[in-house]
Amino acid sequence: MSEFRYTKDVEVRFRDCDPLGHVNNAVYMTYLEIARWGYWCHAVGTPGPDDDGFILARAEVDFRGQATHGDMLAVAVRAERIGRSSFTFVSRITRPADGALILEATNVLVMYDYRAKTPVPVRQSVRDRLS
Repeated sequence: MSEFRYTKDVEVRFRDCDPLGHVNNAVYMTYLEIARWGYWCHAVGTPGPDDDGFILARAEVDFRGQATHGDMLAVAVRAERIGRSSFTFVSRITRPADGALILEATNVLVMYDYRAKTPVPVRQSVRDRLS
């Protein structure tokens, strides 16, 4: 995972699993969100109440394997592309214990002014920190 700039470890909880015993597909979106937020805070800083936020505009997920209760997963994230008002994060979830690839994802996020309810340009300081 050396090409990824940030990794968040996540332990699969009992409640994350469906009746078939593996992590439910919707739960992986939460794992990705936890890692995206962690990466953002690590790279850019924790936003204040007057800062622009971002919204998820697109999520593309390729399921490659499965995880079960008690697995420790590594959720890796990196910025791949930064546009005028959007940016793309690429993520990978693996199980370090055996090296299994669980999931690959691409998420497009849009910088957003929640007060004005409109997209805003990605600030240069954000570009610099995500690049």
